[in-house]
Amino acid sequence: MQTLFIFLQASQGDGGMGMILMLVAMFAIMYFFMIRPQQKKQKELQNFRKSIEKGQEVITAGGIYGTVRDVDDVNNILIIEIANGVRVRVDRDSVFGSAASTENYSK
Repeated sequence: MQTLFIFLQASQGDGGMGMILMLVAMFAIMYFFMIRPQQKKQKELQNFRKSIEKGQEVITAGGIYGTVRDVDDVNNILIIEIANGVRVRVDRDSVFGSAASTENYSK
């Protein structure tokens, strides 16, 4: 009887280590499937915003399509023409993509 009691106590001590390993595994899975891809997307978007040039077609955060007419690097502002003669000042950080890349999705 005492031997059975000793074996049961020994097996209970192992449960804590298994729980820690399970938590580490869950964090690793979340990192590789959620956090890392999001960081990669953010880095790509940041590089795109830095490379915006005159004449490039872009989409703003509000869903407005336009063509970049002027770039002010000092104030971080873009002048976007959304129609003939209609120009809008937009913060560079509110541009979310190239209009040329979305044309493939609409077809």
